[in-house]
Amino acid sequence: MKKLTALLLTVVIVLALAACGSSAPAATAAPAATEAPAAAPAEPVKIVVGASSTPHAEILEQVKDALAAEGYDLQIVIYDDYILPNTALEDGQLDANYFQHTPYLNYFNESNGTHLVSAGLIHYEPFGLYGNGVDKVSDIAAGTTILIPADDSNETRALLLLQQEGLIELPADATAEKGVTHLDIVDDHGFVVTPVQADTVPAQLENSNAGTVAVINGNYALGAGLHVENALAVEDASGDAAQYYANLIAVRAGDENSEKTQALVKALQTDAVKDFIASTYNGAVVAIF
Repeated sequence: MKKLTALLLTVVIVLALAACGSSAPAATAAPAATEAPAAAPAEPVKIVVGASSTPHAEILEQVKDALAAEGYDLQIVIYDDYILPNTALEDGQLDANYFQHTPYLNYFNESNGTHLVSAGLIHYEPFGLYGNGVDKVSDIAAGTTILIPADDSNETRALLLLQQEGLIELPADATAEKGVTHLDIVDDHGFVVTPVQADTVPAQLENSNAGTVAVINGNYALGAGLHVENALAVEDASGDAAQYYANLIAVRAGDENSEKTQALVKALQTDAVKDFIASTYNGAVVAIF
């Protein structure tokens, strides 16, 4: 009995010591709260625009920073012809292009089955009236020969400019879109209006009799060393021809109201761009907005 009592006492003591030696496991410290990682900046949205080098690409360069601030990466692709920028736009290689006016865009669509539209007018390159030994329109003498380009739209523009300056009268319904030729002149006021091949007008004017005047395309005038600021007259920016022949931003039909298209047009139609055009091209390029 004593042995049993001693054994039980020993067991109790051992259990008591074991209980005293045990301890609850230490609570694991919760990891320190950390801030959620910052979201990576969104990739800029590309706007790929095809353009002629001068003045179109030069004008586009002026809005790169403004578009970057809005989250757009403007990429300019230079073309030296008037076909590829439209086929590339139709095929989706470009988001827009900037090199052409409405008559050419309409002609291209009709001839190629494309579906391109204008998203906004940016500038026009005015026709000028130049004189050989003539300082102002009022000095043009009766009977003077007036040389004009003979081809389609250029002839229309030339005649509208002559009417603008009161040198001839055209039918009341004459418009740039409808088109006119020298045969439509209602009253030539005694002038001899003579259509000739467009690219020969500057040379013919240079070799003409003193007093002769000519309407010359902007690009041919520049090539001949003529400057629009020295012209006797230029197309009025608010006139029918200037509006109709204004160079535009073209996009695929249905994209004219897309966010990137609207961002591009908005960036271009600003006072900053207008000032750049005025100070850079000295009247050879004129903002139309």
